[in-house]
Amino acid sequence: MLRSEILQKLHKKHKNLSEEDIELLFNIFIKKISSSLKKGKNIEIRGFGTFSRKINKEKVVRNPKTNERLLKKQSYKLHFKIGKILHNKINTSEKNVV
Repeated sequence: MLRSEILQKLHKKHKNLSEEDIELLFNIFIKKISSSLKKGKNIEIRGFGTFSRKINKEKVVRNPKTNERLLKKQSYKLHFKIGKILHNKINTSEKNVV
């Protein structure tokens, strides 16, 4: 689902809010998640899941073209662990046939 589709659905559901207000709230939500992850904090949304930051350690890698050895610095990746309620909603449906 695209960002614009999410904003449209939120606007249809909450007609008392303007499109600008919904977009502002959405931007604040995304910025808060981003800044918390940047600080090393985990974000838990009950029933949905947990966002956390994992470390990719510093290591030596090889350029396959030149065979040159390079040092890849430590970096971070986003990790998402699905919540139990969301997991159950996704994996149980009437169309679920083995």
